[in-house]
Amino acid sequence: MRNDLPAWLLPTLVGILLMPACAIFTETAKSGEPDATDAEIARLTKAGFPMVDFHVHLKGGLTIDEAVASSRRTGIRYGIAANCGLKFPITDDRGIDRFIASLKGQPVFIGMQAEGREWPQLFSKAAIAKFDYVFTDAMTIVDHRGQRARLWVKEEVDIPDKQAFMELLVETIVHILREEPIDIYVNPTYLPDVLAAEYDELWTPPRQKRVIDAAAKNGVAIEISNRLHLPKPAFIKQAKRAGIKFTFGTNNVDHNLGRLEYGLEMIRECSLTPQDLWMPKPDGRKPIQLRGK
Repeated sequence: MRNDLPAWLLPTLVGILLMPACAIFTETAKSGEPDATDAEIARLTKAGFPMVDFHVHLKGGLTIDEAVASSRRTGIRYGIAANCGLKFPITDDRGIDRFIASLKGQPVFIGMQAEGREWPQLFSKAAIAKFDYVFTDAMTIVDHRGQRARLWVKEEVDIPDKQAFMELLVETIVHILREEPIDIYVNPTYLPDVLAAEYDELWTPPRQKRVIDAAAKNGVAIEISNRLHLPKPAFIKQAKRAGIKFTFGTNNVDHNLGRLEYGLEMIRECSLTPQDLWMPKPDGRKPIQLRGK
């Protein structure tokens, strides 16, 4: 939560600023009675769950004013993330400074979505540490041809051997979790469209375990993605047993931010508690400050 206060106050501020159950419905009631999802968010908030969507982008026409209004309406706090990396909107420290300045005084967390595998070389440690948190995914990899491939772009995906691709993908994820100074692994276990129908066959238990072990060893939280409905419950349950913490994220492409419906479902199905959810580290304890190269 930003209002230019010391970062070490962030967890406390969340507890203070999360609205009580009755207040969550203030704006909802103007357009009708609260529904079951509203009630569940209110119940979890009262029980101490930090209901925060850390993966919101100001894109598709969504403005910060609209995001803040949505937060007040739903009772879900937001982390506004900037896409930072090669061929993305922010490519240097000056871009980071402009983005953070544009959100000065807003009641949101400010996050860095680190894109590609080159990002640690593009930005200074000091600039990265200005964010409340840093997350990345494995949706941009160096493929079997030695080419940079964005897995959500059909024209860049080349998979002559599914099993070889999966081994490369898992190796890439493990390397990210071990070497890149991030807080959260997002869009977890994502597969390109050409393989998505074979998710259960390709994401074998041993492959899942390698990712979970690497996240646990390096203290990286794992996102529960509202848009992708990933990872699946079996992965979440195993990660919980390994002591991994979780975040909620939407990764919106437009105004539709949802209400963390998949996260609510996973809280129930995987018996998650408030202690299983991650919150930003105080200044001096951020991964970029402890393990950044």
